[in-house]
Amino acid sequence: MLVEQIAVFLENKSGRLADITAVLAENNINIRALSVADTADFGILRLIVDNVEMAKSVLKENGFTVGKTNVIAVEVEDKTGGLAKVLKCLTIDNINIEYMYAFVNKTAENAVLIFRFEKMEEAIATLQKGGFTILSREQICAL
Repeated sequence: MLVEQIAVFLENKSGRLADITAVLAENNINIRALSVADTADFGILRLIVDNVEMAKSVLKENGFTVGKTNVIAVEVEDKTGGLAKVLKCLTIDNINIEYMYAFVNKTAENAVLIFRFEKMEEAIATLQKGGFTILSREQICAL
């Protein structure tokens, strides 16, 4: 149920994001989802890729600081209120969200919400109780 995500520390300067994506492309690593959070001095690039270990390795070889963490991917219908339903379910059980980002799959029928929670196992139980579909990394990569 947990999906491995890599996080890359970025200096906030021109070309750093391009450098990372070039390294991944040169190593035939496909980015399935991403989010960039930044401040004036640095940023954190969060990525879900099709080959986590290789991505982590090649980025480190190219001088990037890389970490790995687990997130949860929830599939919802891509229509008005989809996110609201998930958030209401989480609110009822008082589940705290550390961060989230989303993408729409190729068919545009569903969206995928990527969450990092304070209490991951409790969040999974709440989402399952609410009838939501939780995706694996393999399922995300197949979209």
